[in-house]
Amino acid sequence: MKTVLILVGVVAVVGLFLFSSYNSLVTAREGVDSQWAQVESQYQRRFDLIPNLVESVKGVMTQEQTIFGDIAEARTRYSGAVTTGEKAAAASEVESVLGRLLVIMENYPQLRTSETVQTLMAQLEGTENRISVERQRYNETVRDYNLKTKRIPGAWVAALFGFEEEQYFEAAAGSETAPAVDLTL
Repeated sequence: MKTVLILVGVVAVVGLFLFSSYNSLVTAREGVDSQWAQVESQYQRRFDLIPNLVESVKGVMTQEQTIFGDIAEARTRYSGAVTTGEKAAAASEVESVLGRLLVIMENYPQLRTSETVQTLMAQLEGTENRISVERQRYNETVRDYNLKTKRIPGAWVAALFGFEEEQYFEAAAGSETAPAVDLTL
């Protein structure tokens, strides 16, 4: 009888441990998903601003038409992306194209004096700052989740229930180099 009680006690302790660890991992993974949704929300804000900025700039200059096509292409790639990795890569491509647009705009004084362009640029700058903050928070949330899936005893529960490591948001290759724009015709 005593052996049965000890066995039941051990099973109960192991069950509580599994229950607690599983719920902790589920909560952490939901945190990752929630934080990625915040990043996407800021991306959407950026994508909503881009057409307005592009139309304002188009009204002032017509020589740099390829940049507008590149922006439209990058936005299309993002909207067609399915996985977090694909979306992150597409968002990085948008940032690269926007960087080229900003360099072009700096070289056209009439654009900088346009009130509409100034307002849109200020909104875009604020959005870029928000995206940066949300990406940082996302990576912190991923770090916390990944630590739970790698540390013992969480690693055992993660392996048992199929919790996999999440990927960090990383900058696109070459993003450390400022875009070069040649305005000579």
